[in-house]
Amino acid sequence: MKKILDWNKYAEAARRVVAEGCVLVENKDNVLPLKKGTKVAVFGRIQHNYYKSGTGSGGMVNVSDIYGITDGLKNSARVKVDEELENVYLEWEKENPFEVGIGWGQEPWCQKEMPVSKELASDCASRDDAAVIIIGRTAGEDKDNLETEGSWYLTATEKEMIKNVSEAFEKTCIVFNTGNIVDMNFVKEFNVKSVLYAWQGGMVGGLGVSDILTGIESPSGKLTDTIACSIKDYPSSANFGSLKDNVYAEDIYVGYRYFESAAKDKVLYPFGFGLSYTDFEINAGDFEFDNSGNLPRVKFDVKVKNTGKVSGKEVVQIYVKQPQGKLGKPALVLADFKKTSLLKKGKTAKLNFEFDISRIRSFDDTGVTGNIDSFVCEEGTYEIFAGNSVRNISKIGEFTLDELIVIEKVSDALKPVVSFDRMKAVLDKNTNTISFENEKVDAAAPYQNRHRNENLSELDNFTERTDLDQDVLSVIKTLSDEELSCIVRGEGMGSPKVTAGTAAAFGGVSKSMNDKGIPCCCCTDGPSGIRMDSGAQAFSLPNGTCQACTFNPELVKDLYEFTGWEMVYNKIDILLGPGINLRRHPLNGRNFEYFSEDPYVTGVFATANILGLHSAGVTGSLKHFCCNNQEAGRWVSNSVVSARALREIYLPGFEMAVKNGADVIMTSYGSVNSMWTSGNYDLVTMILRKDWGFTGIVMTDWWAMTNDEGKEPVRFNIAQNVRAQNDLYMVVPDAAENSHNDNTLTALSAGELTRAELLRSAYNTVLFLKKSHAQARLENRDIEVIIKNRKKTAMDGATDKIEYFETYDGLSIPLDHVDTSRGKSYSFGIVTKDKHFYRIELVGKTGNNDLAQVNVSVSYNGVNVAVLCWNGTHGAYEAKGLTMDRPLSRNTVLNLYFAQSGLTLKEFKITKVKDNE
Repeated sequence: MKKILDWNKYAEAARRVVAEGCVLVENKDNVLPLKKGTKVAVFGRIQHNYYKSGTGSGGMVNVSDIYGITDGLKNSARVKVDEELENVYLEWEKENPFEVGIGWGQEPWCQKEMPVSKELASDCASRDDAAVIIIGRTAGEDKDNLETEGSWYLTATEKEMIKNVSEAFEKTCIVFNTGNIVDMNFVKEFNVKSVLYAWQGGMVGGLGVSDILTGIESPSGKLTDTIACSIKDYPSSANFGSLKDNVYAEDIYVGYRYFESAAKDKVLYPFGFGLSYTDFEINAGDFEFDNSGNLPRVKFDVKVKNTGKVSGKEVVQIYVKQPQGKLGKPALVLADFKKTSLLKKGKTAKLNFEFDISRIRSFDDTGVTGNIDSFVCEEGTYEIFAGNSVRNISKIGEFTLDELIVIEKVSDALKPVVSFDRMKAVLDKNTNTISFENEKVDAAAPYQNRHRNENLSELDNFTERTDLDQDVLSVIKTLSDEELSCIVRGEGMGSPKVTAGTAAAFGGVSKSMNDKGIPCCCCTDGPSGIRMDSGAQAFSLPNGTCQACTFNPELVKDLYEFTGWEMVYNKIDILLGPGINLRRHPLNGRNFEYFSEDPYVTGVFATANILGLHSAGVTGSLKHFCCNNQEAGRWVSNSVVSARALREIYLPGFEMAVKNGADVIMTSYGSVNSMWTSGNYDLVTMILRKDWGFTGIVMTDWWAMTNDEGKEPVRFNIAQNVRAQNDLYMVVPDAAENSHNDNTLTALSAGELTRAELLRSAYNTVLFLKKSHAQARLENRDIEVIIKNRKKTAMDGATDKIEYFETYDGLSIPLDHVDTSRGKSYSFGIVTKDKHFYRIELVGKTGNNDLAQVNVSVSYNGVNVAVLCWNGTHGAYEAKGLTMDRPLSRNTVLNLYFAQSGLTLKEFKITKVKDNE
């Protein structure tokens, strides 16, 4: 069977997501859209250095092209870009090149900006009709944003540029190419008329942004975060960034749940806000409260009319005001949303809504309602509102519950083991206003081991159970203890057993298991596209922020179906994404991967990602389970969080996706309530599997630490992972060798781990593999994907067959056959079983020009580690290299990228410098 993947349609789907994800927050005097024929001056060095994504594993996608915003404007043929100004920037950039940083997480949050004088701005204004200022920011894995200029705040140079350009031009629009919101006080300071959040749109991002700027599309994106007056206004600011105990004292009052309750005056741009080029009228239709089923439900419709002058789409958001009851509630909670189709001026759409009260449930973690560890809806009146932001809503109906209703009783799991104070909402009935008081959260006694021991008997006679897949049971019955210890280890990074340069292989990673019909499965980083450190190129996707701001999950689902088939083409089974942690605080470096401050929005878009991938028979790994809400100290920080906040805020996104078919989960690095998540029995078994019914696989994050209850965390504590039913430790260099001497077999021998627990994880893994493309590949029956309309590049074929070379104390690899023409690339693999420090060198020669600068970029497992430069060598071979600051990985993929022609290579040399002490 063959499947055609049309690259043009893929790009068009991404372009639509970018356009619908752009959020217009200011547009005084109708600065936008730029009318046809407008002469536009583009300011800001990011016009030539578009951020396609944030940094770290979520952004390391090799691409053939990146279309920036200026590219999009030029390609639109609707406006005329000032090329004289563009050339000024190009000349300046020669002396001020883009700083990529060397090594992991070293790219700066922003780039040096070209100063724009009043004279330059005025000169451009004399010949141009409008100005677009592009400002960029990045952050990512291991690199939170900071409350400093160049990160959260604008720099002095950026402010001067905005001031001078805004004064010179009657029409100025500022476009933010960022993964995250930034401080917005400059709007009032400089009387800025138009601001567009364009986010990070992947490799075709600039095309989608141009569609908005030029009016091809009317903006329809909405903020999935609240933009406050000050970073200190966010209630989590007091604890964000702690490297030890990060206390979630704000509890359930995250984002608009806090601001709309008691701090409305602290908001600049509310949750759900976003302007359009047209106007809409939203009116209530029929409303019905149905109390005849298992749970009461509401049914209603909302009519949306385009009353403006151009076509557009509108998002209708449904909020519920709940009775405060005994628990205390936010002023409003988002219960649903829908986006219209494209409405022409004067046209009306009717949107139908229906949901039961489980959508607006609250969690009682203290027993104050008489229903501890239960989701409830308390008695009282519930008011339903509809509108296009949390601030622009009208009441459309209400219903009353005469008594409390228990929605669901769940396990007594994952409660804090230290006491702390949290915020609780209190209603003043005289003024009908909400304020907050402190409520003490009591510490629970240690419970993880107790819960595990209470449930161990469920594994009695595990392989004889009739309710399990009999074919899978027949396979795992044949596994030896050694094979069982092997199957719980993932192998990577860059395992030669799967697609070159990917994150991990797992499953049938040994010959004996392969011979028993267990395939070797491949997973690699997302969520912004497929990361292959071999240098192979892939499609770079719009970031999570952009996706969620579309408020159009169907559009995102369609995009991820294309990604799914691209994965099949590359023989990749799991994309390590989406990232679905809550955006608890604006400075979180990985906010670009995540969707929202709201759990419902997060769950909807997590589901869209997964269902899109499932359409191609592949899947994604929901991450990071759970509370990975900052990058600082993510290995060691302990999130101290109430069961209520977990159940209402930080877990529902995962729960929704799981109940809609998600089948892979990745745990986070850190600790939640004093138990590291990779070995957290309450999280992985009690909540995920028992409460939610999850039947898929769970994996650790790469090289995660795990602790036994009450003890400090260590790496390679795989026994505790398996006890918790975390099926796969990611990763080790060679799964069959047990090269890190983990404790799986020793714990089994000592009786600290049961064979049934190992069989259970093996069952989870083999059952997953049975339905995968990996199984089809092993049996030579997989679908062949053919890509059409993809631009041919110098990289094509360069990494299809990576050759691996094994080294012990040193190695020389002939490279005289390598094509070093400009733009070409060459990749190869190094396999080493030792942990020595090495010096790597390239030996090459150039011609007679002493001023020549022939550069080769060297990447190590996808991370740029050096740029080697040859001047004129007059035909003599010279060695250029570097001494590595760490031992080589077991499997290392090195990629050489040739920025200029003129180099003749002779060999690659690797020499041991010293033993690893």
